Amino acid sequence: MKQFLLLFAFLFTIAPIEAQENLPTDYLTKEFHKGRREAFRNLMPPNSVAVVFSYPERVFSQDINYNYHANPDLYYLTGYKEPDAVLVLFKESQTTGNDTYNEVLFVRERNAAQETWTGRRLGVEGVKAKLGFTAVYNGKGFSSFAIDFKKFSKLIYDKIPTDLSGNNNPGHLHALLQTFKAKAGIIQEDKTAVDLFIKITTDLREIKTPEEMVLMRKTVTLSCIAHNEVMKAVGPNMSENEADGIHAYIHRHYGAEDEGYPPIVGAGANGCILHYGENNASKMDNQLLLMDVGSEYHGYSADVTRTVPANGKFSEEQKAIYQIVYDAQEEVFKLCKEGTPFQDINKKAKEVIANGLIKLGIITNAKEVSKYYPHSCSHFLGLDVHDKGNYMSKLKENMIITVEPGIYIPANSNCDKKWWNIGVRIEDDILIQKDSFENLSAASPRKWQEVEALAKQKSTFNDMKFPKI
Repeated sequence: MKQFLLLFAFLFTIAPIEAQENLPTDYLTKEFHKGRREAFRNLMPPNSVAVVFSYPERVFSQDINYNYHANPDLYYLTGYKEPDAVLVLFKESQTTGNDTYNEVLFVRERNAAQETWTGRRLGVEGVKAKLGFTAVYNGKGFSSFAIDFKKFSKLIYDKIPTDLSGNNNPGHLHALLQTFKAKAGIIQEDKTAVDLFIKITTDLREIKTPEEMVLMRKTVTLSCIAHNEVMKAVGPNMSENEADGIHAYIHRHYGAEDEGYPPIVGAGANGCILHYGENNASKMDNQLLLMDVGSEYHGYSADVTRTVPANGKFSEEQKAIYQIVYDAQEEVFKLCKEGTPFQDINKKAKEVIANGLIKLGIITNAKEVSKYYPHSCSHFLGLDVHDKGNYMSKLKENMIITVEPGIYIPANSNCDKKWWNIGVRIEDDILIQKDSFENLSAASPRKWQEVEALAKQKSTFNDMKFPKI
């Protein structure tokens, strides 16, 4: 019996894990990722090599990790979403023995016993079959692979993490990084290598391809549906956490894997905290609810903010502040076209908000606007919620940016008390076109009249009954 059990255990550790079924069919294709590698290679200088590592895993508690999030750059170039990997891209083809290649990918090794606990791995054969690479090896083979990094005129790589645990497993990210530094003779990170990597990935990622646009439209659309449902479901006795949960449920219902960033769901004073994340107020009373929540769908993040009165109707003070923010958005939209300097967007938003606050007597000088509007109006959007892009350049066709003016008046501000604890932000995701723009998040209402009208409708969530505890 003992021999049988040992044999069973041995077979179990080497048995292949069956492929997962019923996966989505709208992932980016291997052809897309190959095209992105070619585009990257075209921007590399002669006789250069680029090295891209996966992100590390991070500890949540004790022996439990956070849900893993792939390095967006590595995902963009390969489609690979697992840890402990490194991509090596060559400008020119390389020859070793009888093999000729211009890219090599080292990945996490298959391990049936580990996969039983933590999930399936693609492994070498899976990467070849699904991601279209031909030169693929297990990560532990990186140390013995014949790459002389010192022979290249230019080495290109991203910032090297310095806070990894000293795991000496040859396939672990820490070991891969140590191997790379030893092979390349890196004692101190080369700023020019990092800057070149950032420049190339910025040039590529700030302009969205048609394939990316399909995913961006979906992630923004389903985020709008979530915002609209909360507008209908919200009431003075709803908790912030419950509103947050409605967003999460709807995102998952439509297939989003996660949110693109920690949701900001704040009522009243909490809405005046720019990156409020506790979302734990037990009720909202008759205050404004500011919701900055966007899904992440197949790696692509939406970023939508709506502000709604919890009781369904804006007070006169709330309405006045809301209208200024709306007006600022409308004026900025007029600038959203190719050729506009990025910096002009925030200048226009500040100008409109300052004039509005002066008219209400909240400030007396335009220079005071930063007290109540302390952030910029726009950022790039895509694989990261604050995506890569050149903020000192002009807008270009097929960029996606946010437009998100806001006003936040916390208690004890130097103005009439009637304005205290009013926080308003309206944020939309904008596709830049040649002579105009497309508001990808137009499906969620922005005008205060439309917000109130939607708030009068009944939500499916209003009828849900749960046991009392």
